[in-house]
Amino acid sequence: MFSRIGDAAYKKDLTNIRKLCEALQHPEKQFPSIHIAGTNGKGSVSHMLAAIFQQAGYRTGLYTSPHLIDFRERIRINGMMIPEEEVLAFVRKNHLLAESISPSFFELTVAMAFDYFAREKVDMAIVETGLGGRLDSTNILMPELSIITNISFDHQHLLGNTLAAIAGEKAGIIKPGVPVVIGEYHPETFPVFAEKARGCNSPLYLASEYWQVTAGRANQPWILKSLTDHRQWPCNPDLTGIYQQKNIATVLTAIDVWQRHMAGHRPKIAPEHILSALSRVKQLTGLSGRWDIVKTHPLVVLDVAHNEAGIAEVMQQTARQQYHQLHIVTGFVKDKDVAAALRQFPPHARYYFTRAQLPRALDPDALAQLAFHYGLTGNVYDTVAEACRDALQQAGPDDMILICGSVFVVGEALQALQKIMETA
Repeated sequence: MFSRIGDAAYKKDLTNIRKLCEALQHPEKQFPSIHIAGTNGKGSVSHMLAAIFQQAGYRTGLYTSPHLIDFRERIRINGMMIPEEEVLAFVRKNHLLAESISPSFFELTVAMAFDYFAREKVDMAIVETGLGGRLDSTNILMPELSIITNISFDHQHLLGNTLAAIAGEKAGIIKPGVPVVIGEYHPETFPVFAEKARGCNSPLYLASEYWQVTAGRANQPWILKSLTDHRQWPCNPDLTGIYQQKNIATVLTAIDVWQRHMAGHRPKIAPEHILSALSRVKQLTGLSGRWDIVKTHPLVVLDVAHNEAGIAEVMQQTARQQYHQLHIVTGFVKDKDVAAALRQFPPHARYYFTRAQLPRALDPDALAQLAFHYGLTGNVYDTVAEACRDALQQAGPDDMILICGSVFVVGEALQALQKIMETA
């Protein structure tokens, strides 16, 4: 039932998810939603929005993908994962339906999430696309607000080889009359969004025209400044990656637009809800893997960055850190432009090339050979756990260990580090 995963599961239409939801009495029409697409940042934006709605008293559904450790991370209400018995009951109840439709793993998971949110009567669902937008299974929603975080190169073989082509796929989530927030301006992509929004008669908002977010130095608070009125707030976000500046601006713009256009008589989201939520996103929503500091001596950081633009952002953040020696544990999946990502890595680091335990993983020997072309050298490990263990043994107390390259590598690293630290 679940054999169609990864790129092999990418469908060229929405037929299967429509059939599933029709059989389930159209759960996608039974809750209000905010729909989020983008190459990078959509996971952070989704979790921040969910945290804010939770703090404002909304019963909040959150659908994201992929998961790091537990499948149930994908489907949450008020930060709590869907119970195991709910997953099992859904599969048992609908296995004949699934066999007749032959949906992909992702399609069935989306149907499960929407069914759960509808039955649990969420006040708001924050829904992240899986891949692209136009043909993504989540795109059967008619949301109250659409958000596109940014566009960079990823999944070109499925979405297109130019930024404009990729933007065209992401723009598929823009719906008639539904406001849309764009997280980042790019001259190649913004006209695509503007044209689609005009055609849909959808109000379009560019986050950088509405909010400016400035990261604080050391332990200083960040400054959130509205560019349209006199609001200015200090904030201590728990997602501390510098790249979160753009994501927070996107979230703030989204909340403003939603309250102006769509909130109606529902409870108001106040500044105190926003600031409290942004300081506790991990606690409120269970998010991990975004510049995630899990140890301080040595400094151990995990980040799910896995494409050229994401790795570049993480390396900018790494360059701001103080350390004696940098160690990088990394592994990729085969369907990425790994060479483009490797070009962002610093040659002075010690590398621990590895692979996650899934068929799509790139062989670590092949990764090491490719990395050598860019002046990156290190050892090869069959498992993420072995790579993490050796990095911890090699690192001094003033060193830094960065683990990145794949959501799957980070997920296995989190589990491995937990075991290593428990036995230390």
